[in-house]
Formats: sequence, C-alpha cells, structure tokens
Amino acid sequence: MIEDLRILAMRDWLENDLLLTILSCVPASSDASFRRYFRVTTPEQQFIVMDAPPAQENVEAFIKVATLLSGSQVNVPTIFQHNITDGFLLLQDFGTQCFLDKLSTDNATALYQTAFDSLITLQTNTVTETAPLPRYDNALLTRELAIFKDWYIDQLLDSKIPDALWQNTQNILITSALEQPSVCVHRDFHSRNLMVTTENCPGVIDFQDAVIGPISYDIVSLLRDCYIAWPEQQVDAWMTLYHQRLVDATLITCTIAQFKRWFDLMGMQRHLKAIGIFSRLHLRDGKSGYLNDIPRTLHYVSRISASYPELSEFSNYLNTQLMFKQGLSA
Repeated sequence: MIEDLRILAMRDWLENDLLLTILSCVPASSDASFRRYFRVTTPEQQFIVMDAPPAQENVEAFIKVATLLSGSQVNVPTIFQHNITDGFLLLQDFGTQCFLDKLSTDNATALYQTAFDSLITLQTNTVTETAPLPRYDNALLTRELAIFKDWYIDQLLDSKIPDALWQNTQNILITSALEQPSVCVHRDFHSRNLMVTTENCPGVIDFQDAVIGPISYDIVSLLRDCYIAWPEQQVDAWMTLYHQRLVDATLITCTIAQFKRWFDLMGMQRHLKAIGIFSRLHLRDGKSGYLNDIPRTLHYVSRISASYPELSEFSNYLNTQLMFKQGLSA
C-alpha cells in the first residue's frame, strides 16, 4: 500500500505539477537502497523518475553531486525537475543497457577504454580542495570494514574473528588507503552503474555517495567488479594501462609496483565491505539475490590476501574458517 501511495504521489507530481502527458510509466530498476526508478514515456520523449523516500534517502545529496560531476564534464543524467519535499527527480534517460549487459571478451577493452576516459576526466577535473564532499578518512574506512565483520562474519556465518587479527588486517588496509593521493571518488564505479550510450559513453549513474578519497578506489571497483570477473592477467594489463594514464595526467608519480599494491589492498577493503553489504541486504532487507555475488567477491579477497605476507594470518583464517563455512575452496 505504501508503494502504491508513492506511485500515486509521483504521478500526481508529473501530471498536475509538471503538466506532463504520461503515456506509460513502468519500473526501470531498483538498487540496494530504498530508491526506485521508473521509465516514463511522454509524447515528446522518455524520462527516468527517481523515487527516493525522504525518510530513507537524500535527493539533495544526489543533486549536489550531479552538479559537481556535470561541472567536471562527466556524463551524468541531466536533472530536469526536482521535488525535494516528496523525494522525486525527473532525469535524463540513458537507456536500458549497462556495461554488465553488454560486456564480452570481444568488446571489453573498448568499453573499458571509455570508462577509463570518464574516470580520468572525473579525477582530473574535480578540484578536491573545494568539492563539497566528505573525506574517505580513517573513521569512514573503519565503519565500512565493520560491515563485513558485523553482518557477514557475526551474523550470516554466526562466526567470530580474533580481535588482534581483525585489528591488524584493518590497520594494513586503512594505512594503504590513506597514503594514496586523494581524488574525487565515485564509490560505485562498476559495470551496473555505467550505461552504454550512443554519445559520450558511458553514462554514469548512482554517484550520490561520492567522496574525496584514494586514487585507486574507482579503478579497482571497475576492474575487480563484484558482478563480473576477468582473468587476472587481463586485469593487470588494464590496471597497468590506467596507471600510465594517471602518470601522464600528473595525478601520480609512483611506480607500477606501488600502484598495484594500492590497487590490490583498496580492492580488498572494498570487497570486504561489499560482502558485508550483500549479507545485510539479505538479512535485514530481504534482498537475497545479492548472496550469489558473495563467492566471486570472497575469491577476490582470498587471492589478494594470499599474495601479501603481512596478510598471511588473515588469509589462513579466511580459507580455513570463512570459505569453509561458505562451502568454497580457496
């Protein structure tokens, strides 16, 4: 009933306030938050309407970040109209095809090249000193890692991790994140949030949680995606290519070896957080489909933790405790 009332309120805004003639209004997508999206067709064109209940979502944050990224020449959807009080936005429609729908071994390099172009634009053109975004600081990184422990280890698996081991693992990952150069971080720059568009591909969506943070965060989100996996040799080749893009743009001066360490450990931090979020979506929100993405994401963590001697104790715990409980092999 609540959802029906939201749709009625949305249509009332579109038809009576904006005076649009609605030919059709169908669900476009939903995501891991409380937001929903509808594709609205009028005689003139199609739009996307965001339904973001004000009690749970903040459309002002979306508007703020959209304005920032548009000013940085990132292809984000135009906001045609907004209703902040009720939590509705009328947006440009980027179509129905995201990268995840289209990626194949034949086109991956070409599609990822467009994503590299978009990401380097974001990182080059957004002035971190003046951007009205929170910092990816120690406190935020710690809170994110706690999602893994609280929701995956403690609740989903009903298990425990020794305090000293968990503290050491957090320290290694957070230290690596904080020593990196800071740029604007989309924070969910992956195949479900990059839309295949005919002009200025990709269209970039789901950016409202952007922060100022580590330079490797978005590129590892893209290349070690929770929703699609590529051979590690290919990931390394793409990562090396992007490292050179960053050097050419004078955003970094570090060696490829240093960048790979940042990339690996940042990816591990992100993947631990993602596993915790997938667990929370299942346990708290009843969105159990995300459980299917845990094995792929856990394998990323297993592979990286095994590659760094300082993470050997965590790697052993992961393989003998967590992956065993998941019924997975290392």
